[in-house]
Amino acid sequence: MTEAKFDPQQVLEHLARGDRGERLVHTHVVPAREAQLAQWPEWVPAPLYAAWAGTGITQLWSHQRAVADLAWAGQHVVVATGTASGKSLGYQTPVLSALHDGLDSPTGRGATALYLSPTKALAGDQEANLLALGIPGIRVATYDGDTPTDERRWIREHAHYVLTNPDLLHYSLLPSHERWAPFLRKLRFVVVDECHIYRGVFGTHVSAVLRRLMRVAARYGAYPTVVMASATVADPADHATRLLGQPVTSVTNDGSPRGSATYALWEPPLVDDGVRRSAVAESAGLLSDLVSRDVQTVALLDPESASRSWQRWPGTPSNLSIPTAPARSLAIAVATCPRNAVTSKPPCGTATC
Repeated sequence: MTEAKFDPQQVLEHLARGDRGERLVHTHVVPAREAQLAQWPEWVPAPLYAAWAGTGITQLWSHQRAVADLAWAGQHVVVATGTASGKSLGYQTPVLSALHDGLDSPTGRGATALYLSPTKALAGDQEANLLALGIPGIRVATYDGDTPTDERRWIREHAHYVLTNPDLLHYSLLPSHERWAPFLRKLRFVVVDECHIYRGVFGTHVSAVLRRLMRVAARYGAYPTVVMASATVADPADHATRLLGQPVTSVTNDGSPRGSATYALWEPPLVDDGVRRSAVAESAGLLSDLVSRDVQTVALLDPESASRSWQRWPGTPSNLSIPTAPARSLAIAVATCPRNAVTSKPPCGTATC
């Protein structure tokens, strides 16, 4: 049985039917975007290309190639393109290429790299993806608060690519930099993922840790290239430059494909005494309406009490699970998942969507 094609306009017309018509105050359609493809750099080792080609990636998107070339040339760079636009491949290309080239050194570790993420789960995902590539000789390891002492020693002495976080960098690696000297001496790249997280007081602390890392690496004769990534930062070049304390080039032209998107502004109606109905109550009604029509819907809200009120709304399925997310506004998103023009897979990386 063929699935009916999702039509945003029909959904909006359904939501705005009857006396709710005046609540839909504006719609804006962003057209679909074709992929901007680029060839693999000539400096990528054949085993790495073979590993990625084995996953169906035979070409890069333009922003991935731009990030890879800048980082390979030794320029600090921040990539700020959309969610699921393949930012990881942009920095993994130069990082893994350098690590692979360093395998020919007498120690087998002619280059090392450090990956910093704000969460343990993100580092775990990166490790799983890297191990799945099955690149011979490159040793990837996660170094966090749960890493046993014996494993920490092995990581210091043998790992090429260490996945950790700013806390462990501050509390463990930098205070014990003499024991990390062989690793730091060959440090070629530092990757800072989700760099938008590091702002305010927390960002100031992380900035100090990054600058300290660069000074300690210089003490051992290493001057690593820093690559940052984020999907939600307004001025990536300025943010990254302030974070690192050195000039950082930004790559913001997204070359990944994107399906069309329809944005609608919905205004709750006026109720008693000229006060508008709450966004939570209004969104609960919209959610119930969408779910009853089998429309895949994502709801973002702040308090858990709002989540409970949604689940109590008439017509909402009793088994509906609504996750809460830290956000300053409440929104409902209805979207489809376009397939990757390069790999024929959804950009989210899942087999089905």
